[in-house]
Amino acid sequence: MGSLVTVFLGALLILSLNGLKIDREYQRGVIFRLGRTKGVLGPGMYWIMPFVDQKVQIDIRTKTVNIEPQETVTADSVTIRVNAVLYYRIIDPSKAINRVENYEVAVYQVALTTLRNVVGQNILDDVLQNRDKINIKVQEIVDEITEPWGIVIERVETKDVEIPPTMQRAMAKEAEAIREKRARIIKAAAEQEASAKLAEAAQMINANPVALELRRLQMLTEIGAENNTTTIVMVPSDFVSLAQRFAQPPQNGSGNGFTAQPFNPEVILTPKDHQEVDRAIDS
Repeated sequence: MGSLVTVFLGALLILSLNGLKIDREYQRGVIFRLGRTKGVLGPGMYWIMPFVDQKVQIDIRTKTVNIEPQETVTADSVTIRVNAVLYYRIIDPSKAINRVENYEVAVYQVALTTLRNVVGQNILDDVLQNRDKINIKVQEIVDEITEPWGIVIERVETKDVEIPPTMQRAMAKEAEAIREKRARIIKAAAEQEASAKLAEAAQMINANPVALELRRLQMLTEIGAENNTTTIVMVPSDFVSLAQRFAQPPQNGSGNGFTAQPFNPEVILTPKDHQEVDRAIDS
């Protein structure tokens, strides 16, 4: 009789130990008692009734879903391939088990179709430049669908967008044309500013003619800075006045070897004319 009691107590102890469960900090146990949901237990150690309660363990850490590249057509009829990554977390383990058969597959399929639909509603420029807007839109739609399953979508990020080579060349030409347009506008603005400065400088030189001679001397120093064999001499404006004086007809009828001609500043003097002017000055 004593041996039977010992065996019974030993079996009861084994059954009791079999009902002990331990879950880690990121794990939860959904308990079913005779097929009906009893509740969610964990983390730590707890006890369930052997052969009566059944446990389904759930990981509540953030999960990463890599959405494979999908070929879709944008709103402006451009075929592209886009892939993304999705982060989600289970906030209600009981709903994740009871509301959907396989929450991992369900979340992946929802994210896959939503990404394709959202990209198809935007033009190519928005897909390339406004990725944040597309990511937020996908996150909102997927989160709305998965909320009844006890799942929250933490983030959606578009990883890469593949564009056909022909479209890449067209976009490169467009970008080049835009940059050329900007360069021309900047150059025109510079010319406008330079013309204003030149007009201001002309007014200053007109008020003080000596500034023009100083500018000529400065240009000579700039030209002579290089190792060259050519020397350029600027003719001061006083020489032009001197030439005008010698071009006047003689008052006493005596000639000076120089034929008087009306002064025309646009006429270019030849070397022979320069020699005649030098002889007239020497006489």
